[in-house]
Amino acid sequence: MDGIPRKTLNDGRSVPQFGLGVYHVPPADTARVVATALELGYRHVDTAQGYGNEREVGEGIRAAGVPREDVWITTKLDDGRHGDPRAALAESLERLGTDHVDLFLIHRPGDRDVDVWRALIEARDDGAARSIGLSNFSRRGVRALIDATGVVPAVHQIRANPRTPHRAMQAFHRRHGIATEAWGPLREGRLIAHPTARRVADRVDATPAQVLLRWHLDRGLIAFPKTTSPERLAENLGVAGVRLAARDLRAIDRMRRRP
Repeated sequence: MDGIPRKTLNDGRSVPQFGLGVYHVPPADTARVVATALELGYRHVDTAQGYGNEREVGEGIRAAGVPREDVWITTKLDDGRHGDPRAALAESLERLGTDHVDLFLIHRPGDRDVDVWRALIEARDDGAARSIGLSNFSRRGVRALIDATGVVPAVHQIRANPRTPHRAMQAFHRRHGIATEAWGPLREGRLIAHPTARRVADRVDATPAQVLLRWHLDRGLIAFPKTTSPERLAENLGVAGVRLAARDLRAIDRMRRRP
């Protein structure tokens, strides 16, 4: 993705800061959407065992003909598989048609998180998951895993956007060297109609979606909006050419407080 920045994680690996999310993308549409995105230039796909479309993500990657080493694949451990995370990961690899994922996350906290985290550490050490992290944990929960194992997650995926940036959590991440991934960066499209997004978009000759996504990148977040529309896929990827001034970023920051 020309013009898309990459972020270096605390394990030394480099992730594209922008990608495609496939949450709630029906399996029947997933291969087409993923292939289209990769053909446009996307190189980062975020899925999960619970989404039910890992197999189709793999099909889309193969259909696009992009070398596996050029595509960053994230998947997440299903809530019901905390008892056997290594077996669950092996099944994900079979569905995706690859021998490793680039990032494997615990999708949500449970009642045996330390054991699960130790299993992910083992998966990282043997190469089945190149990087490991968490999703939807509290600060207390993240800290408990670090204290128990000494291993800091490379990534923590949370709901974050200009309206709900979760600044305290982001500050916690920065103190510990954890990258913040933002799911729901456009709040399911609702932020596109916000007057601030429209004003900034008019000023920089971009779309509201593009300026909101650029805000995520410029604020150091990793973002992966979801769409099944080829036109929106191309529009979102246009974030690479958007430039926001400091005043634009501050205006979007203030969306947290202003309607």
